[in-house]
Amino acid sequence: MNPIDVVLLLIGAVAGVILGFFVGSSLAKAKVEKKLRSVKQDAESILKQAEKEAEEIKRKAIIESREEVHRLREEFEKETRKRSEELKQRESELKALENRLLKREELLDRKEENLEKQRELLESKLRTAEEKEKLAEAKLVELAGMTVEDAKEIVLKRAEEKYEQEIAQIFKEIKDRFEDEAERKAKWAISLAIQRYAGDYTGEVTVSTVSLPSDDMKGRIIGREGRNIRTFEKLTGADLIIDDTPEVVTISCFHPLRREIARLTLEKLVLDGRIHPPRIEEMYEKAKEEIEKQIKEAGEEALYILGIARMHPELVKLIGRLKFRTSYGQNVLQHSIEMARIGALMASELDLDVELVKRACLLHDIGKAVDHEVEGSHALIGAELAKRYGEKPEVINAIKSHHGEEEPMTPEAVIVAAADAISASRPGARRETLELYIKRLQKLEEIAMRFKHVEKAYAVQAGREVRVVVEPDKVDDATADWLAHEIAKQIEQEAQYPGVLKVTVIRERRSTAYAS
Repeated sequence: MNPIDVVLLLIGAVAGVILGFFVGSSLAKAKVEKKLRSVKQDAESILKQAEKEAEEIKRKAIIESREEVHRLREEFEKETRKRSEELKQRESELKALENRLLKREELLDRKEENLEKQRELLESKLRTAEEKEKLAEAKLVELAGMTVEDAKEIVLKRAEEKYEQEIAQIFKEIKDRFEDEAERKAKWAISLAIQRYAGDYTGEVTVSTVSLPSDDMKGRIIGREGRNIRTFEKLTGADLIIDDTPEVVTISCFHPLRREIARLTLEKLVLDGRIHPPRIEEMYEKAKEEIEKQIKEAGEEALYILGIARMHPELVKLIGRLKFRTSYGQNVLQHSIEMARIGALMASELDLDVELVKRACLLHDIGKAVDHEVEGSHALIGAELAKRYGEKPEVINAIKSHHGEEEPMTPEAVIVAAADAISASRPGARRETLELYIKRLQKLEEIAMRFKHVEKAYAVQAGREVRVVVEPDKVDDATADWLAHEIAKQIEQEAQYPGVLKVTVIRERRSTAYAS
């Protein structure tokens, strides 16, 4: 078979396949069209049935709606008739009430007219009485030969002398009535707080010592013609004492912060070995930076010890500065922490706000951190700082009132003042110079001697008690109690003293006879 025959056979086969495909497609298409017509007829039948059902549902819904509307209309009309009857009844009641009010108003008008007439009559009588009183007063002045003020002064003086004993007796009764219970509760709370708190205290001194590797270092510290020691004292503000004590140099300064900076500066210079004015200045600046870091850490440590969560960073720094501040020799930061613990214990016993008391106690002397830079009382300065850095009004009041610059507004403020007095007055907590001590004692005695019937006054117990000796024949027991109260109040107003001061009035009569 030649190639041409093969090609012809292949062409015939392909043509047959194509023809068979087209015939099959035509038959399938006819079947699909028939099926579509059947489905369409079914859908139209279902749609007609659905329309009939929907029409029937719509008709039933309309009938039910009309019945519901009719029922609601009848209920509304019934309710309307009922409300109308109630309104008519209320209207009749209001009319009756209005009639009663009108009658009462007429009665009040008549009474007001009568009162006005009586008032005018009384005013007329009062004017007449005043004129007669003036005439009588002038007549009395003419007869007595003295003015009304002189007569009043004489009467008041006689009344004071006459009723002084009674006033003192009443004062004693009131004092005895309330003092026992108040004193018992106060002693209970304070003693319990003091028993539960046991704090150590180390007194501050005004000098610091620095050890030297050898005595040769003293000459290098002094420098040529004393230039090193002059530069050191000028920068630090502290006195450098170099004596015969072997291998020791003493730094003297009443300001604890400057003394500590001077000590660190000298220790750095001794450790470095190079001592000359530029090096002294460099070490001084490094010592100041270290002290600033210590101040911040001391403030944060105080907050941690007392469990106080958050506080403004500037207040934390000021608290840290109190580490280098003393009051009568007592470290102010340790005093604040101590009184915060005592105050918290008392507040917990009295069911008060413990957190508020701790916060106010820690901040109560914050003004002392800057009182050498700002004029005014440290309590007022501290209150202003607390206000500036967002503390609560209760804390500000407690700070301001702990020395009496303002009246305490809360029980917590009173607790703060009490804790301050306890911490400051315990034995060994504070000390003062001999000159200030003597002046304070003299002031206390001078205040007591001003009062009438006082023979002698003595300040004892390191100025924590004033004993007053009075004339026994002119002062009885009740008057003695009143006199002690008045002297204590006067001392509170005029004198300054640490802690609590006791006033004791002594009334003693001695009779002596001799047998020969």
